[in-house]
Amino acid sequence: MSKTILITGGAGFVGSQMALSLKAKYPAYEIYVLDNLKRRGSELNIPRLKAANIHFIHGDIRNKEDFDGLPKIDCILEASAEPSVLAGIDSTPDYLVNTNLNGTINCLNFATKNKSDFIFLSTSRIYPIETIENINFTEAETRFEISEQQTIKGFSQKGINEDFPLDNYRSLYGTTKLASELFIQEYKQFFGLRTVINRCGVLTGPWQMGKIDQGVVVLWLAKHFWNQQLSYIGYGGTGKQVRDMLHTADLFRLIDWQMHHLDEINGEIFNVGGGREISVSLQELTVFAEQLTGNKIPITQVAENRTADIRIYITDNTKVTAKTGWKPEILPQQILQEIFVWMQENEQQLAAILK
Repeated sequence: MSKTILITGGAGFVGSQMALSLKAKYPAYEIYVLDNLKRRGSELNIPRLKAANIHFIHGDIRNKEDFDGLPKIDCILEASAEPSVLAGIDSTPDYLVNTNLNGTINCLNFATKNKSDFIFLSTSRIYPIETIENINFTEAETRFEISEQQTIKGFSQKGINEDFPLDNYRSLYGTTKLASELFIQEYKQFFGLRTVINRCGVLTGPWQMGKIDQGVVVLWLAKHFWNQQLSYIGYGGTGKQVRDMLHTADLFRLIDWQMHHLDEINGEIFNVGGGREISVSLQELTVFAEQLTGNKIPITQVAENRTADIRIYITDNTKVTAKTGWKPEILPQQILQEIFVWMQENEQQLAAILK
């Protein structure tokens, strides 16, 4: 049975990868992507989308009128966002709030009108910074590790699960996404939408335009690729901060399952990430980058922490695996290898953006 899908933020890194993967697997599906092309590099995805017969609409979820020309939609994948954790902190928060919250409400209203299913890509950043910083940890040779003994609910050596406390501050970015989650739950209850929320950790892979505040895996490899400088910032400047990472191909397997089994998980909220097995510290990321590129670059040490930074984030995927059978599969070595090959094959095109 054919479906008509709308992906917001569909020319961005995650949205475009979901659109292309869906079209490749389901050629009969009509897929529409809506994007304002604000993020530099998004324009590179337009030829890829059009070549796959995906409908591109240059529009903005902040504008209700930009939804008017769309056909009836069976499922909306809300992948649009101002994704920087520093957004609104070092500048006015207007764009952040209008995009991440008001824009999502526009998407929900459109979904209600169309009786569309609604899959939302939220963020691990909805969890409070200070609480995460109070977890028990040890310091190993190349990374910070989670201690076996923990006192905070929703946290273990597997990482953070969905019961982790939400009280306390989290960043303006995380607040807009959490507020959107609350609206989604209200729309499910009062307007009968079928919904699922995915709180994603670090997403990465080829075609991500990495910056210091978002897309650090690609950024780290790009700086080595083009022989530039980096810094270990915060936590003594040791580079032992840890994040799990998730390849967009792994994310697609989950979104695909959710899109076709939404009755089984209607209203659920899932933490979604690489988990302990697919995590790296900045030190370890440096070793991978040096091995792939053959380049050793200067990395300065800045002891002072950045605003809104955290020492360690690992996703506990127990719930999503139990409910869907999904597990991440692509390991850091393969993720970085794919990104490196992508940079080699598109060096001239990418240099203006990533260099």
